[in-house]
Amino acid sequence: MTMRKSLLLFLAFFCLAATSGCVYRAAISQGNLIKQEDLNQAEVGMTRTQVRFLLGTPMIDDPFTRERWDYVYYLTIGRNDAVRKRWVSVYFEDDKVSEIRKDQELSPDL
Repeated sequence: MTMRKSLLLFLAFFCLAATSGCVYRAAISQGNLIKQEDLNQAEVGMTRTQVRFLLGTPMIDDPFTRERWDYVYYLTIGRNDAVRKRWVSVYFEDDKVSEIRKDQELSPDL
């Protein structure tokens, strides 16, 4: 009977050790997902309200830099590096868009 219990205990620990590395990690999506069609519609001369309607609320709206809005997005699936990254900055002058910087480089370790 002791041999049988020892074998069952060994088998239980083996199964536990074998499955402990198989932990599911959900996909993590951070930031503003901006569709390319919406970004193509954004243009110089638009008001802040029009940009907010088109692209949504900016992820970074710095109170010290009121003339710049940043839209950052990245998607990480499981333990891998980010699959999709995007960073768009919209610059304002007199509450109108003066410049749009598309697809800026994000940190590679995201």
